Amino acid sequence: MKKREGAPVIGIWALEIMVKVLFFAALRETLKCAELNVSISGTMSIDDFKKLVSDQLPDSGEMFARQDTLCSVNQNILSVNSAPPIKDGDEVAFFPPVTGG
Repeated sequence: MKKREGAPVIGIWALEIMVKVLFFAALRETLKCAELNVSISGTMSIDDFKKLVSDQLPDSGEMFARQDTLCSVNQNILSVNSAPPIKDGDEVAFFPPVTGG
């Protein structure tokens, strides 16, 4: 257990809150990253989480700026109006736009 500033404190140690981030298809190839573990303090909105991830991956800014990049939290695709806060143990995945016929 690591001590982390701003995280909830139990006894003398603060808990490190981890979120697993997955990248698929062209996003994985562009970023040269399939998976990333991100430490957060408390919960945060998906927009704040995207900013945090983009700060850690220099080539990801354009990906998060695109409106058609898909995002899921715990294997549930998010819609614009239904984005739960990101919390400890969540799995967040990003996908390029999907088309089909």
